[in-house]
Amino acid sequence: MFLNKDMEKKYVIINKNMVEAIDFKQVIETSKSTLRYSLDGSQTIVKFIGKIPSFLEGETIYSHSEIIEIINNPDNGWIDLNE
Repeated sequence: MFLNKDMEKKYVIINKNMVEAIDFKQVIETSKSTLRYSLDGSQTIVKFIGKIPSFLEGETIYSHSEIIEIINNPDNGWIDLNE
């Protein structure tokens, strides 16, 4: 099956202090409470489809497989294997 690359989910990790700048009309999450935060609360992941929202320009964009690799590595601070 052909999948349009523009329609794939894309992911960006941002610092918590950028949360106030999120335009929730341009991302998949609907509010601050639906964001996934790192274990220490310092970062969050924002998902979008299509063109990168202007408030995320200049940030590193990850594919689904890349973000899964990041969050599943306990050294990156997204999961705690002791829980």
